[in-house]
Amino acid sequence: MVIPKKGGGTRKLGIPTLLDRIAQQVVKTHLERILEPKFHKSSFGYRPNRNCHQAVEQSCRNAYKHDFAIDLDIKGFFDNIDHKLLMRALGHYCQDKWVLMYVERWLKAGVVQREGKFTPTLMGTPQGGVISPLLANLFLHVVFDKWMEKYHPEKPFERYADDIVVHCKTEKQTLFMLSVIKHRFQECKLALQSEKTKIVNLRGFSEKNYPKGFDFLGFTIRPSGIKSKVGVIAFPGIFVSTQAKKSSTSKFRGAKIHKRRGSIEELARRLNPIIRGIKNYYTRFSKNALRTIWWQLNQRLLKWVKWEKGLYKYAALKYLRTRYKENPRLFEHWLLARP
Repeated sequence: MVIPKKGGGTRKLGIPTLLDRIAQQVVKTHLERILEPKFHKSSFGYRPNRNCHQAVEQSCRNAYKHDFAIDLDIKGFFDNIDHKLLMRALGHYCQDKWVLMYVERWLKAGVVQREGKFTPTLMGTPQGGVISPLLANLFLHVVFDKWMEKYHPEKPFERYADDIVVHCKTEKQTLFMLSVIKHRFQECKLALQSEKTKIVNLRGFSEKNYPKGFDFLGFTIRPSGIKSKVGVIAFPGIFVSTQAKKSSTSKFRGAKIHKRRGSIEELARRLNPIIRGIKNYYTRFSKNALRTIWWQLNQRLLKWVKWEKGLYKYAALKYLRTRYKENPRLFEHWLLARP
């Protein structure tokens, strides 16, 4: 199965059979007890008690002390993991033969597509498998995390699955680190996506022009001017990324709110899970981060009232405000942006 990626392109999704899913869960639980204590503290993806917000917070903290960053993008990571290297990494941490046997079988099992065509898997871990995120984490733990810890411990980083940000102090240091990281990935049969991998200059001196911010897990970390006694000082801040705002807007556009029939309570019941998910994730660092999105959503609700109730604009607005006074929690976003 193929699904679209947020950043463009497609991603292969492998869905295991029921029995395989159960077996993978057993192996995953066993391996997590072995691997979890050994994983790096700056690895946040698909790990218990760790999440995206922690990774973004750490990235912003590191940006305070480091003027430059490298935003890394690995080309087709999940599809290009070398099986031999992965099994070698697994064998280093786990000597249980039954685990190694099952993992190797799953890696080589192949994929049966909807039309019945069988495709062998010569490399990579199919996303959708219960154990795939853990194996991917193990691979990058050896390829990147431990390598950074051993050879470049003074360079902080954050990694969420294959999303990686490395922090540096100077332009020269950043160029050197990008070069050695490229070489390291090539040694491990991976490649960086040159169009998406970039050097970011948050607030340092550089001979070349670089972007002033980077996107990480739906947020943008970039300089923000703060007034002080000595003037305006630039400090790194966390903002909702433009791409995330577009994605949120498209979800409400795709819901075709104005064409839905029924009561306003029914409409709220349908929309609130979407609103809640967006609100809980993107307003973590600022309650006003999505003011524009909520304003647009209220405009869509206003259009719904006009169509459903047959009212003109001001009468429809009065209806919405009356419902707000009766129940300010009817729509999840109303506590942040009243109609």
